[in-house]
Amino acid sequence: MKETDNFYLNLEEPNRSCMLALRNIILEQNDMVMETMKWGMPCFCYKKKMFCFLSFDRKMKEPYILIVEGRLIDHPMLEAGTRSRMKILRIDPNSDLPISMIVEVLNEALDLYRNGVIRMK
Repeated sequence: MKETDNFYLNLEEPNRSCMLALRNIILEQNDMVMETMKWGMPCFCYKKKMFCFLSFDRKMKEPYILIVEGRLIDHPMLEAGTRSRMKILRIDPNSDLPISMIVEVLNEALDLYRNGVIRMK
């Protein structure tokens, strides 16, 4: 079993189902998106360049998508908090996923790479 699979399977419900659904949504956005583990979290790379992570707020017990270059995206649902580079998109695991909004944010993030705003090697 892969390390990424263990991450999801060790979560309690409803976070497990929510995070697995988010994983599928992220992977469906582009054939060049691959999943790996970095710093104990699922990391999603576009052409081997990190673009987002899945994690959860341990205090609030809520999942979120961390957008690596979030500072370059102006979306009302993204929160910077104390981060200078990254922003997070909080997800309520007890509600229906706002799929269109998630896809919108993910594609804004991917466009940074696809359009050359973030240089690819």
